[in-house]
Amino acid sequence: MSEWYETCFGEDYLIVYRHRDFSGARHEVESMIQWLRLPRGAKVLDLCCGMGRHSLALSQAGYEVTGVDLSEVLLREARSQDGAEKVTWLRSDMRCLPLAGGFDAVVNLFTSFGYFEEDEEQIRVLKEIFRMLKPGGRFIIDFLNPAYVIRHLVPHSVREDGDTLIDESRRIEEGYVKKDIQLTPKNGGGPSRMCRERVKLYTLEDFRSMIAAAGLQLETVHGSYDEGDYDAESSSRMIFTGVRP
Repeated sequence: MSEWYETCFGEDYLIVYRHRDFSGARHEVESMIQWLRLPRGAKVLDLCCGMGRHSLALSQAGYEVTGVDLSEVLLREARSQDGAEKVTWLRSDMRCLPLAGGFDAVVNLFTSFGYFEEDEEQIRVLKEIFRMLKPGGRFIIDFLNPAYVIRHLVPHSVREDGDTLIDESRRIEEGYVKKDIQLTPKNGGGPSRMCRERVKLYTLEDFRSMIAAAGLQLETVHGSYDEGDYDAESSSRMIFTGVRP
């Protein structure tokens, strides 16, 4: 049986998450640049780069960027964008990267974490971030805020995208936030397709422990790209910034 993250980040992902635009990525990168405090030309690894929105924005801001993702479909989409030739694109599992390291910064964005069942597997990802960074290199990990997600969870929603009906069901179950996505072609255009996403819910203290276990040093936790420090109840995200000692 394939894991959900091996099958869900394909052609249907491009339909479900089409609303994530490149202008939003540029805005978020402006905040990241302030947090990372890196000179132009610094080497940045975008770990789980997806369609390449942030990789391309970082490249346009003057950084030497490598984008890594497991999905060949999303990497193909990334390579088709304007400016993609300036980014190095690589297909790999985030737990075992075929790279030597030497990066000034590693970013892992929009809940590209918590995909695995065992905590040790998540720590393997953090250890790879440690290995990729130069001593003194900086990291950003952008994760959901569990308390916010639980309080604002929308159990069910339906929307249309062109000729596709997108039916999404969400629930908190056994320490995970789970989402079932059913895509149905309208007007009898074919059978429905189903994808089931699953992300393990980790608290701030969980992250503190895992980041320390990987040898990294946590410095700041932001609540979004637009606000200051993280608030456990009201912040929509937990965005961790820190350094490899």
